[in-house]
Amino acid sequence: MIDVTLIRQNPEYVQEALAKRAVHVDLDAFLRLDDDYRAVRTEVERLRGDRKRISGDIAKRQRAGEGAADLHPEATAVSEQLTAAETRCAELEQARQAFLDPLPNLPDADVPAGGKENNEVVREVGRRPEFGFRPKDHVELARRLGLVDYERGTKLGGSGFWLYRGNGALLEWALLNYFVEAHVQDGYEFVLPPHVLTFAAGYAAGQFPKFADEVFALEEGEQGPERFLLPTAETALVNLHRDETLPEAELPKRYVAYTPCYRKEAGGYRTAERGTLRGHQFNKVELFQFTHPDASDAAHEDLLGKAEELVNELGLHYRITRLAAGDTSAAMAKTYDVEVWLPSVGSYVEVSSVSNARDYQARRGNIRFRPRQGRSAYLHTLNASGLATSRLVPALLEQHQQADGTVAVPDVLRKWVPSGVLAAPVSV
Repeated sequence: MIDVTLIRQNPEYVQEALAKRAVHVDLDAFLRLDDDYRAVRTEVERLRGDRKRISGDIAKRQRAGEGAADLHPEATAVSEQLTAAETRCAELEQARQAFLDPLPNLPDADVPAGGKENNEVVREVGRRPEFGFRPKDHVELARRLGLVDYERGTKLGGSGFWLYRGNGALLEWALLNYFVEAHVQDGYEFVLPPHVLTFAAGYAAGQFPKFADEVFALEEGEQGPERFLLPTAETALVNLHRDETLPEAELPKRYVAYTPCYRKEAGGYRTAERGTLRGHQFNKVELFQFTHPDASDAAHEDLLGKAEELVNELGLHYRITRLAAGDTSAAMAKTYDVEVWLPSVGSYVEVSSVSNARDYQARRGNIRFRPRQGRSAYLHTLNASGLATSRLVPALLEQHQQADGTVAVPDVLRKWVPSGVLAAPVSV
């Protein structure tokens, strides 16, 4: 969540930063609420001190064999006042939290204002493929080569699901193996987290309460989903150190996880959304870092470099885009998207979002580090898709298709797909 001290000290800055996301809130009303809360909290502390003092005086008299009846009315009055003040303090704290919880992260200074129309292309890498034949789209290729069974996927799970088969399943598994192997070699600890998470996990990640209706809830509670299917491994990884204080010497903590991702939103029948481009379940390898604030920017560039290296090794043309504030996830301060070229739709599709949450998630999850000297402080959290496969497969099929209808398998995947080429099965 946003640092309350920053709101108190520089509300104009906070207001302007939120406006870049087209979020407009009455910070004056919050500051009045905050003043009331702090005043009542001070009163609670004073009354607790009075209660302690009176209790001490009564005990002292009793030890001396003296009566303390004259102190009992004062003790009763202070207890009643304290109960009322604590109730009021809890109400104000709840109202204060209800104001803060839905607020998104403040975008970095270099993040453009506005929505996706203001996203900025940072660079393009490689060249768009040129074909001396009529290229096929990824759905046609996947069907002809027996890689993806869309119809049976729908029969099993309904709209928005598919089934990898034969070489398609091998290709999918090859990508996942390649990604995990590469990141483990880079020093990331491999994690296989649970696919079912609790409300506290969604809250720390910044998805709850505002975006609670976007997940597949398994159990509903008063606050929202008590248990839900994870929409991304990031939601699990950020909670690995929830309510912990890490020694500075242990930073950075670097993790890589593989999970399916479960999303309510799915695509439609438009070409840009067909096939595996957007569905209710897809596979993803996720990178996550817990870092010292001073190392946060370098960690962001490192994560971006890891994602780019993978796409480069797959021989795909891609570009890097810096997202505008309104297109950046609510919990993130800055995001770069790695987008691969999809010839059939004449545009780029995102295969990795590389994001820095600064201390936003750490505040929600109470995740701190203890420096060698001084007081503990909130650390920074960063994440990156490393990578999502459901959009990579279409890009691989379309960019690496051959004139004879086959698809060349990138060299880095050939130890898992030894044929080196995706061809139609004999039975087709």
